[in-house]
Amino acid sequence: MKKNNLLLITVIASLGGLLFGYDTGVINGTQFYFSKYFELTDGMKGNIVSSALYGCVFGAVFSGFVSGWIGRKKSLIISALLFTISAWGSGLPSFLPESLNLLIFFRFIGGVGIGVASMNAPMYIAEISPSAKRGKMVTFYQMAIVTGFFVVFLATYLIGNSGDIAYRIAYGWRVMFWSELIPCGLFLILLFFVPKSPRWLVLKGRNEEAKELLEKMHDADVAAKEFNQITESVEKSETSSLSSLIKKPFLFIVLVGTSLSVLQQFTGINAVLYYGADIFEKALGFGEEDILVQQILLAGVNFGFTFLAMFTVDKWGRKPLIIAGSVGMIVGFGMLSFTLMTETVGLLSLLGILIFIGSFAMSMGPVVWVLLSEMFPNRIRGIGMSIAVAAQWLFNGIVAQTFPRVMGSELNNSAPWNGSLPYFIFMGFIAFTIFLTMKFIPETKGKSLEELENVWEH
Repeated sequence: MKKNNLLLITVIASLGGLLFGYDTGVINGTQFYFSKYFELTDGMKGNIVSSALYGCVFGAVFSGFVSGWIGRKKSLIISALLFTISAWGSGLPSFLPESLNLLIFFRFIGGVGIGVASMNAPMYIAEISPSAKRGKMVTFYQMAIVTGFFVVFLATYLIGNSGDIAYRIAYGWRVMFWSELIPCGLFLILLFFVPKSPRWLVLKGRNEEAKELLEKMHDADVAAKEFNQITESVEKSETSSLSSLIKKPFLFIVLVGTSLSVLQQFTGINAVLYYGADIFEKALGFGEEDILVQQILLAGVNFGFTFLAMFTVDKWGRKPLIIAGSVGMIVGFGMLSFTLMTETVGLLSLLGILIFIGSFAMSMGPVVWVLLSEMFPNRIRGIGMSIAVAAQWLFNGIVAQTFPRVMGSELNNSAPWNGSLPYFIFMGFIAFTIFLTMKFIPETKGKSLEELENVWEH
């Protein structure tokens, strides 16, 4: 029963990741249609897509303060409310071409919700999980993200095929936005039934309440061990400050963690997920009727390989997964680039994208979140996570805003690139990820947090 309680609470908290995936994925299914409705330029399209991502930066920056003030649970409730407001507002039927800024505003609100959830959900899961299961439990968050992508692609496919092209351009994309209200409501309701974080309770001096909570979720010996670890960690945290970041080895750890977080975005994953419809239509030559089918295939591969990572991350280790996945991503983008440069786009191009997606899903997707929850010492974990997550969203927005401009540039669309330039840029960053991982990131598999602190100090 206690094991089931932990799993149920983890699944509920992970719904924040599902909404993360759903909210970022819905822009893919909708932008093909609202771009035609608003007659958007590449720059305007980038502004709409990136508006949510800059909201994510804002939410991530302030989520550490909000989480410490009102707790992880209430912070997640706030994120659920923001998701709901964004989903409703993004599909308002009163939108007119001149009210484009209103769409940008509601996408920004949704981004703030994602930023808050992306900081608090994995942290909350880590704080309720025993050390032996923490890696697998945190991976549930990434699994929820890709599940959100899969569900939203399926939803947009069904909605997109419910009427003719004129209906989809005028109204269909609004219904796609509103479909998010269903998981938003589910997340909001279920959050009222999860407990507060035991770590936050200890931070507020409510030790007995924290101890009782741990005993409800874990066996007595595990609960006692976790309670002692939490209290020791909190005692260390109380003596820390922002000035700790400039001291050795903390500054180096934050720089490495933030670099890894940023490189997750420079793999090009979200360029593919956000602009997949454009890539399939313009770069690969697929017809409009095939685009959403391709998106479901893409999301299915993403889901399947993330599932694989969940059950191998504690067996194979973090570093081997990142290195192997990075090699696979380079191969996938290499195949795509070759077909673009030689103007032989087709099934080989699609296969290259799917290899890239699968390789990311089993490596940089879930493993980065696991590493970020493990690599920061107890004294700076909150500050370190906040910086790394905020930087991740900032560069996510930069990639989302610049990708359509590079895709539409004269250089990219002329020989020898023929549309392949962005993917060569991404491959360069992926190669650097391999170097960073091999040179600076220790293997965290099977090590306690205290052992990892000693590793960094040496």
